[in-house]
Amino acid sequence: MMRLKDKIIKKKVSVGIIGLGYVGLPLAVRFASAGFDITGIDIDEGKVRKINQGKSYIPDVREEEIRNLVSQGKLRATIDYDTLRDLDVLIICVPTPLRKTKDPDISYIVQAVREIKKYLREEHVVVLESTTYPGTTRELALPELKSTGLKVGKDFFLAFSPERVDPGNSRYSIKNTPKVVGGITPECTEIVRLLYSQAIDEVIAVSSSEVAEMTKLLENTFRATNIALVNEMAIISDKLGVDVWEIIDAASTKPFGFMPFYPGPGSGGPCIPIDPHYLSWKLRTLNYNPRFIQLAEEINSSMPAYVVEKISQALNKLKKSIKSSKILILGVAYKKNVGDIREAPALEVINGLLDKGANLVYNDPYVPKLGIGDKVLKSVQLQEKLLNEMDCVVIITDHSLYDFEWIVKNVKLVIDTRNATRDIIDSTGKIIKL
Repeated sequence: MMRLKDKIIKKKVSVGIIGLGYVGLPLAVRFASAGFDITGIDIDEGKVRKINQGKSYIPDVREEEIRNLVSQGKLRATIDYDTLRDLDVLIICVPTPLRKTKDPDISYIVQAVREIKKYLREEHVVVLESTTYPGTTRELALPELKSTGLKVGKDFFLAFSPERVDPGNSRYSIKNTPKVVGGITPECTEIVRLLYSQAIDEVIAVSSSEVAEMTKLLENTFRATNIALVNEMAIISDKLGVDVWEIIDAASTKPFGFMPFYPGPGSGGPCIPIDPHYLSWKLRTLNYNPRFIQLAEEINSSMPAYVVEKISQALNKLKKSIKSSKILILGVAYKKNVGDIREAPALEVINGLLDKGANLVYNDPYVPKLGIGDKVLKSVQLQEKLLNEMDCVVIITDHSLYDFEWIVKNVKLVIDTRNATRDIIDSTGKIIKL
């Protein structure tokens, strides 16, 4: 163990990152920038080819940085799992989606662990970063790896460390976001804490892999439930004829006991709509019904339909129906200033409008085309003529590139789900907020 610690401190261990998506690629770049030799492994040949060419496919990762690391020999990518035999540290960053039944799909984790098992040897360090249910590391990964005859905490080291990537966040990166690690044994925790400490400013060790797994789920369930609360407050405020955005601003002046969350067209992205389901699924196996989590999911998932109803009501006041109305959707990404459409509420809003016969187009500077069922929509160019022709413009994602004052000036009706028009004086009543 002392020899392994010394190799980590001297950055003489080679690190493999399995899965080169929004989590894996930034992590690979961070470790490579810190001086480690990094090999990224992915089944997507396109991603592998781009990395080896020094190209980036993730906005938060600068192409110049990848190009420099590749040219220095610090970063390479491959589709060949045989590479695992030459690596000392193996970090799993594969997707963990939900099945249609809302049950966890951990097949990518299972595949990665089984590949690692083929090459597991003494002093191997294995870390799972993929978000999953509490117990996955100990109940799924550990038995597979122990079946080799090697002993955890002595021969090899296994831990969980939840990813905390926030796409589009210019303030917090992997380097300055505190990292939580929890090992199967204290020795595992110490080795993995030491490893991450070489590349990340602050690393917090917890008592077990289950605590680390649960930490991630608490963080995102906290957000999901608070988003659900404020979404319901938006509905309540609308019924009472008061402005929820003004209410939130007023409540935010309290210097203690309140944290502002904001309503929207629904929760999106790879975490908030998904992670609570991992916890719910695990609890159901323990005969516990997580009612609070389920209620939050019910409210958040109903918001796209609520937005469609708001659009319908606003058009009705103009003696129009959704059917055949020209509607422009502004922003389809799940959050501002990114091009990620995973679980984006805009998709459900668009589907709802198309089902009602809307003549619909969209614009998103980060998403040039969009698959909706068997249709492929292309982002239209924002022009004054286009805006003039629209019966309604719906702000779903408030990208910073949008000139909302110009947009409002040139349209008949705006449905603003993000309070993007908060600073615009509307004397005509054309702006309808969530």
